[in-house]
Amino acid sequence: MQPENTPLEEKKQPSTVIRILVMAGVIALMVLLFIFRDQVEKLQEYGYIGIFLISIAANATIIIPLPGIAITTAMGAIFNPVGVAVAAGLGASLGELSGYAAGFSGQGLMEKRERYNRLVNWMRTHPRMSFFIIILLSFIPNPVMDVAGMASGALKLPIWKFLTACAIGKILKMLVFAYAGHWSLSFFPEK
Repeated sequence: MQPENTPLEEKKQPSTVIRILVMAGVIALMVLLFIFRDQVEKLQEYGYIGIFLISIAANATIIIPLPGIAITTAMGAIFNPVGVAVAAGLGASLGELSGYAAGFSGQGLMEKRERYNRLVNWMRTHPRMSFFIIILLSFIPNPVMDVAGMASGALKLPIWKFLTACAIGKILKMLVFAYAGHWSLSFFPEK
């Protein structure tokens, strides 16, 4: 008798071709975002939609970070901080799908990393707590969120669950930075 799979695992593995295509797409996106980083930053001229798009770009890069939090802080001084936080948090959550896709497509890429293996094993043995660990890692500004995204993709955590947890954590984090920008105006009053 074969043991049953945990809720985070699926019985059918994606084909190698799909994994290669997803990984190629992630790499292409990172290269394009790096090449056009100046144009990405100009999106802030478009208000909340620009903030949303910048946040997608800033969080879609796995290796080369873009200044998403700095832009969120600056925009919090100009726009409503709650609106900025929601736009930036939702965009950041969608951007984190690049890490999820990398984990889904290239499970072998991170398997030799100790932190990655510890996180995968913890998420595998505590599937109900995975949601909360993603919220926590999304809230704390750190590069470990990319590892959590990869682990979530490798474990086939339902994408809606990953995005929901990510959005909660990212919106709360962006709320802190947007209000930091908003409150910074009180230190530099207009003349």
